[in-house]
Amino acid sequence: MHIPFKTLLISAVLLVSHSAVHAKDPKETHSWSCNNNHQLKTIGDGGANIGLVWNAKTYEMKREVSLPGSLRYKNHDTGLDLVVLGNKAMLFNIRSGVRLADYCQTADMKTGKEPHLFAKE
Repeated sequence: MHIPFKTLLISAVLLVSHSAVHAKDPKETHSWSCNNNHQLKTIGDGGANIGLVWNAKTYEMKREVSLPGSLRYKNHDTGLDLVVLGNKAMLFNIRSGVRLADYCQTADMKTGKEPHLFAKE
């Protein structure tokens, strides 16, 4: 069966454009509400690096190996350590040994969905 080159080219362009339209935005921002009225935001889809907005500053967080069922993102320069479980996230400063934010959830997590960061796991 011979398929004309022009037909193959058009099919390839349509496939690529469809994928681009339906792909998640790697700069997607998610707001998290935490206990004690703390707020944080994550930027990205859970790949190797994400952005973390905490106290009006943005930090680059690198994904690190973690226990099964959890994710961990760290910024070694500042000591920030974001631990994400299936039902909550916690933000620590591992330099000072302080938990900065506890029981953080996105709006989706409050309805029982997994954290969006797990999509890249």
